[in-house]
Amino acid sequence: MPIELNKEARSEAIKSIERYFQENMEERIGNIAAGALLSFFVDEVGPVIYNQAVAEVQERLQVRISELDLEVHEDEFQYWRKHDAQRKARK
Repeated sequence: MPIELNKEARSEAIKSIERYFQENMEERIGNIAAGALLSFFVDEVGPVIYNQAVAEVQERLQVRISELDLEVHEDEFQYWRKHDAQRKARK
């Protein structure tokens, strides 16, 4: 599944790369070069970040699924136990 940024996110990322170069590097980077650098990182590093995020979500979902039984569990065949307990309480 290719990782793609929407138009607004891509534009903001390019501006951020340009600002980073302006404030931290000895030379500036142009809009086209910043876009190419962004594309490289999205293609090269994006899948690593994406796969890690998916793995973390899967892990969290597995924990939630394992807790589900504790949250919604109902004891079975409780009618007579409740009935007998109520009968004893009345005596």
